[in-house]
Amino acid sequence: MTAQSPSAPFPTAPSPTTVGQLRASGHVQRPLRVEIRDNLLAALAEGRDPWPGLHGFEDTVVPQLERALIAGHDIVLLGERGQGKTRLLRTLVGLLDEWTPVIDGSELGEHPYAPITTTSIRRAKELGDDLPVVWRHRDTRYAEKLATPDTSVADLIGDVDPMKVAEGRSLGDPETIHFGLIPRSHGGIVAINELPDLAERIQVAMLNVMEERDIQIRGYVLRLPLDVLVVASANPEDYTNRGRIITPLKDRFGAEIRTHYPLALVDEIAVIRQEAQLVAEVPDQLIEVLARFTRALRESSAVDQRSGVSARFAIAGAETIAAAALHRATRQGEERAVARPVDLETAVDVLGGKIEFESGEEGREELVLDHLLRTATAATVQGLFTGIDFDLVVEALEGGDLVATGEQVSARDFLAGLPVLGESDLYDQVADRVGAGDDGERASAIELALEGLFLARRIAKDSAGGETVYG
Repeated sequence: MTAQSPSAPFPTAPSPTTVGQLRASGHVQRPLRVEIRDNLLAALAEGRDPWPGLHGFEDTVVPQLERALIAGHDIVLLGERGQGKTRLLRTLVGLLDEWTPVIDGSELGEHPYAPITTTSIRRAKELGDDLPVVWRHRDTRYAEKLATPDTSVADLIGDVDPMKVAEGRSLGDPETIHFGLIPRSHGGIVAINELPDLAERIQVAMLNVMEERDIQIRGYVLRLPLDVLVVASANPEDYTNRGRIITPLKDRFGAEIRTHYPLALVDEIAVIRQEAQLVAEVPDQLIEVLARFTRALRESSAVDQRSGVSARFAIAGAETIAAAALHRATRQGEERAVARPVDLETAVDVLGGKIEFESGEEGREELVLDHLLRTATAATVQGLFTGIDFDLVVEALEGGDLVATGEQVSARDFLAGLPVLGESDLYDQVADRVGAGDDGERASAIELALEGLFLARRIAKDSAGGETVYG
């Protein structure tokens, strides 16, 4: 293998450019499932994580998936929306060899040792050891298709190409076929998202691919020994009313694996941190509030749990409060934008539409969201600030002091409006608990503590017109 080029999008491909050179190099062809199995077992033996970026599946989904791949099974993942099914499927790419030789110019990317189309077989006989070879990176060996009602057999399997017929070929000539996505994924992985949305007649067209590993196109007598791993995702049938996976196709998947939302709070937080594209700083304690809020929604009897509460809900929430912080910082001239608890309310305002409530909860949606957000905030405060004595600030507010915050109140103004507590280091204790440094982080931590005191009914709060006053 040649030296790697740091400027190339991929490390430099191996050097053989003809099938003769490939044989001389000692290259050995492996069937796709053997390749995936060998690479998975090698990663496990070396202690490498084959599933980067996945959180909460280590003891449940991943062991089932690994066993299915070792067995060489096609796989369907069943689970509610936002459970990471697509991300999990895309990580399968990492189990492929980094580089794979294919016949240069072949329509299906066939291995030089095993041509399967009429054209490639003819070229291999004519050129012999001079058959040209190019190298495919593993990223190009993964194809993904979102199943939609308008998907056709031609899209997935293939059809007659009228342009090739017009060139003078007869209709019985296999070279008149335009191959679909699955044959073009020969030697790789094809993923079909939302499989039940495929019309049943389209699913029928996949039966031969899944069992006999060949394809049938119209009346053509065509046998292509396809080497392809078919993986799919689907919502549980009790919720997906748009369609179903037909029984014969379901039977051809060797493994049906149920996914789930993160079982542990720490995994929920990790998913948000990993996936959210934040335009401002969002402190860890606010991410925790969002994670607890999301988990509370998943357990609420007011929410339709058949539809699920996607991880995208918390991710979008983090992105929304970051945007609110940047908006405030820009208008108030703050050097650094840091989200505060007051921004959580803006997230709820725009995210409510992502939740499907039970039919009996009409008109109470806002009350349910507000209650669960308060519950999540209170649990976060209790975990963070237990042991800190807030009596001095409570006494100050009972004595008539007021603390104002709001969507457009800067961190500096918020901190300047806090009651003076003499020699007490109470505010420093609060900041230290969350590792707050600058004004923005300190304001976020102290505001969360005040919100916790309000939820514990130790102080009062009045909100109106985008401003909140604790007193």
